[in-house]
Amino acid sequence: MEQKTKIKAEDGKQDLFITREFDLPLELLFKAYTEPELIEQWMGTKVIKLENRNHGSFEIETSHKGKVMFKANGTIHEFSPSQRIIRTFEIENMPIGVQLEFLEFEELSPDTSKLTMQIIYRSEKHRAEQLKLPFAYGLNMAHDRLEETVNKLK
Repeated sequence: MEQKTKIKAEDGKQDLFITREFDLPLELLFKAYTEPELIEQWMGTKVIKLENRNHGSFEIETSHKGKVMFKANGTIHEFSPSQRIIRTFEIENMPIGVQLEFLEFEELSPDTSKLTMQIIYRSEKHRAEQLKLPFAYGLNMAHDRLEETVNKLK
């Protein structure tokens, strides 16, 4: 199966770029990243807190049989509807540390849109830790679920 989410990680750098074109209008793509009910559906995680505003914050967690398996949080530094989200993202109890994420949303046509993400890690070593995980596979799978879930809203 083709991986539609593309990840570019240049050697010797501490950042990576992620791009994905969606068969979704820009407004729906942006909603997928900003409405708790949609985030929970496509990410398979519970949204504990989500303040979509400049200087807001978020917290998410995934549980299995009552035990928290994954917990992440961050600060939203910039929130520009249907354009951009700049935030920090930290997975608790992981050696990756805090990352800085720039999410850019772009309309390609009335029915298609594009997400471009730049993720900056503290060091090249921290980025390498992230890339050891099944990160690309998981992100592509999540984006496939995002498109499938949000397409139902059309």
